[in-house]
Amino acid sequence: MRRCLDGIAACDPLPNEVIVVADGESDGSWRYAETYGLAERTRVLVLDETRGPGNARNEGARAATSPLLLFLDADVVPAPDVIGRVRAQFEGDPGLGALIGSYDDAPGHGGFFSQYRNLLHHYTHQTGSRGAVTFWGACGAVRADAFAEVGGFDPDFGPPSVEDIDLGYRLHRAKHRIRLDPQTQVCHLKEWTLWGTLKTDLLRRAAPWTGLLLRYNRMDNDLNISTSSRASVLASVALVAALVASFVTPWALAAAAALAVSLVGLNRGFYGFLARTKGLGFGLLAIPAHWLYFLCAAAG
Repeated sequence: MRRCLDGIAACDPLPNEVIVVADGESDGSWRYAETYGLAERTRVLVLDETRGPGNARNEGARAATSPLLLFLDADVVPAPDVIGRVRAQFEGDPGLGALIGSYDDAPGHGGFFSQYRNLLHHYTHQTGSRGAVTFWGACGAVRADAFAEVGGFDPDFGPPSVEDIDLGYRLHRAKHRIRLDPQTQVCHLKEWTLWGTLKTDLLRRAAPWTGLLLRYNRMDNDLNISTSSRASVLASVALVAALVASFVTPWALAAAAALAVSLVGLNRGFYGFLARTKGLGFGLLAIPAHWLYFLCAAAG
């Protein structure tokens, strides 16, 4: 929280106002907002009970006076040019309804899963279509009138889930154009573990996102649900099936090998990026972690 607020205070230009929403009392880290560099233009809202990020962001939006809202998670540090980039893009494009950024390529936590997970998100946004159909709450901006028109975030999601993706689908359905700007970047400080990654991928991403895809009847060829990602999900399930079948017939090992080669080929861009960024050993170790990600998507 402190690093996030200090990052905001280091932006050039500065924001018009900063609204800190404490979703329940939690650990009291919001008190730093009363003394940091932009305390004079900061408002702190402490909610009576914890209801999740959707409700908290809505409360912050209602308190805002600016016609442009920029949402930041408390565990990210914005690059110094974030405010300027967001402001310039909306001022230069009156028809732009919302904008999302990207994690940078230098995650704040040094653990393997923290590095892998954040770099996966970075690569996905760096290679995604500039015309987005989803929103991103960690670093996403939206015109206040468009946000109000679609009813803001859905608070019924409760804990962190796909409430930002849902908002993006509703903005897109209401004809508000969304742009992905990969150069609007924040550093993610979150520590990821194997168990936390699997639980999040299955219960807070894959399963509820599948519900959104069915609700809105869409399957866009972009970001996490690109055609290659969907093919990888199918190949990962088939690989597991082939490995199980190999206990019955050794010929199934040939099929498993072919599927493994296919998975590497489908995702060679990401694995090459990891090898260039973190070294060959890291890139090889990330391959089974990535395949677990696809299996969680299938299970969801």
